[in-house]
Amino acid sequence: MSDYKPDDFEQEMDEEMTVSLELADRTVVCSILTIFTVDDLDYIALQPLDEEGNATDDGVWFYGYSENPDDPNEEPELRYIEDDEEYEKVSDKFDEYLDELEFEDMPE
Repeated sequence: MSDYKPDDFEQEMDEEMTVSLELADRTVVCSILTIFTVDDLDYIALQPLDEEGNATDDGVWFYGYSENPDDPNEEPELRYIEDDEEYEKVSDKFDEYLDELEFEDMPE
């Protein structure tokens, strides 16, 4: 698991962070929305971008996420989520994250 702390990540998100995914038929650049934990495993939420850097209508993509604790400079690994139950838990947790963001943005 990563030693990521939510507050640290939100500070980094002030400047947009992206990752390039090598798919079977193309490379897709995605904006990193957040990294979060479900059942002691880390996951990453990605938003695919078009050639101009705008979000596409492809929804949010979730992957398992891991860093090498012995080498912080090593590229993190992304893992495809094959299990439907695992994917559902990850999706629900991301929805909770979005709800929290909306609550924080509400005027008092």
